[in-house]
Amino acid sequence: MSKQRRVSRSTGRVYIVGAGPGAPGLMTLRGSEALSKADVVVYDRLVGKGILSMMPRKARKVDAGKSGEHHRLEQSQINELMAECAVSGKVVVRLKGGDPFLFGRGAEEAAFLAEHGIPFEVIPGVTSATAVPAVAGIPVTHRDIVSTLTIVTGHESPSDKGERVDWEKLARLKSTIVVLMGAKNLATIAEELVRGGKPATTPVAVIEKGTHPDQVTIVGTLGDIARKVSRARVKPPIIIVIGDVVRFRERLKVRH
Repeated sequence: MSKQRRVSRSTGRVYIVGAGPGAPGLMTLRGSEALSKADVVVYDRLVGKGILSMMPRKARKVDAGKSGEHHRLEQSQINELMAECAVSGKVVVRLKGGDPFLFGRGAEEAAFLAEHGIPFEVIPGVTSATAVPAVAGIPVTHRDIVSTLTIVTGHESPSDKGERVDWEKLARLKSTIVVLMGAKNLATIAEELVRGGKPATTPVAVIEKGTHPDQVTIVGTLGDIARKVSRARVKPPIIIVIGDVVRFRERLKVRH
């Protein structure tokens, strides 16, 4: 494949759009506008069903979801598809859960498009890292308790060689820790943080189906959260919030 595509005035455009944490109302107006113009929508697994229902009927819809080791499309195939459709004059929306530049490979896709001369625009989205805890009644910062926030991926096991997240260092920080994609490694993450010096009594919340009507929140500590989550049969995707801010949930959660 040559680096530069045949880009002309008739070349379309790619919008890399953050769809937000799931609820349709939390997608930005700019993102909704781009979606309404789409000829092709390439969407990820974490895009909520309500958002998917907003796709234009005329649009070609491509499921590019990734789950564990199963990928419907490899990243190289997604890149090629976006470029080919744009060069043929189509408006392409690359629809990604949350914000496309937070663990979403949006930067990689934007770099590919830029390298090949494809016109594109990045439309930020509301990230689940802050929105989901907020809906659960948990502020990720509070001026009387904590003024720093650390967002990390929990996708890789802390025991794996070459792991980029230094859990021991994180354990020493006075910071709220929000872990995305950490369902599989929840128990190991908790153990590593305790081993690094975080008290086993540190509050933890695990939030399933964030921002949806059937959102579920399990509250515990580093010492017992894995057991509670297993007993509740919580399934991914989840958001893990670690720190004293979790204590606010009882005061701030919505009462129905």
